[in-house]
Amino acid sequence: MSKQELVVLGQDDEDGSGCCPTLLSAPMGQDRAEELAKVFKALGDPVRLRLLSMIASRDGGEICVCDLTPAFDLSQPTISHHLKLLKQAGLIDSERRGTWVYYRLLPATTDQLAAVLARPQDSARQSPTDPAGVSS
Repeated sequence: MSKQELVVLGQDDEDGSGCCPTLLSAPMGQDRAEELAKVFKALGDPVRLRLLSMIASRDGGEICVCDLTPAFDLSQPTISHHLKLLKQAGLIDSERRGTWVYYRLLPATTDQLAAVLARPQDSARQSPTDPAGVSS
């Protein structure tokens, strides 16, 4: 079989009879994937995931490290290490106020993660009973 005869999977033929539907959006490039993989890696630890959840769910959008540490059966230096990794990943920021450090979520990064995880919308697939197109 020559190269001209090979069908590229995921692309429709000219007559629209391809084996797979067309893409709803362009897949991310290599550089973007590597950048986001670092952020997802930071979330790959249950402690860091819980810390991020605690920070995100706090009224006022920030929390003192003094309120985070008692929620875990870990030492304060270990909690600080996990917070440092979340900060390096661009998920949180911090501000020292006297003795304590306050942490807050950086919504720009979490919004980017949500966009990666969100399923592209295809209006043709949505139904009145399933406006988000989740069941397809």
